Amino acid sequence: MTEHRIFATGFAKVYPLYIRKAEAKGRTPQEVDQIIRWLTGYDQAGLERQIAQASDFRTFFDQAPAMSAEAHLIKGVVCGVRVEDIDNPLMQKIRYLDKLVDELAKGKAMDKILRRPIAG
Repeated sequence: MTEHRIFATGFAKVYPLYIRKAEAKGRTPQEVDQIIRWLTGYDQAGLERQIAQASDFRTFFDQAPAMSAEAHLIKGVVCGVRVEDIDNPLMQKIRYLDKLVDELAKGKAMDKILRRPIAG
């Protein structure tokens, strides 16, 4: 079976699209970076290094320090597919990121995007 072409797509090619989508809705590049760091465990320097190295999505996620323990809480539809139902682990990680950026662009609060419990 042939792998999906997104796996070999450069993260650095898609990253500006995430930024553009967020900025078009009044959000910031820093918020996009915060989401990526939360999901993957990269620090800012590590994220910038991945972008500079033009890593593909497979490498980007393979080298991620630690996927968020709360990533399984990301639910919803991206590209017509429920992210929680995706069988391929790499595709699921990519779609998790897509979903988080979508939520940011739709104006969702950062605490909800990062799946943080509401302090009571």
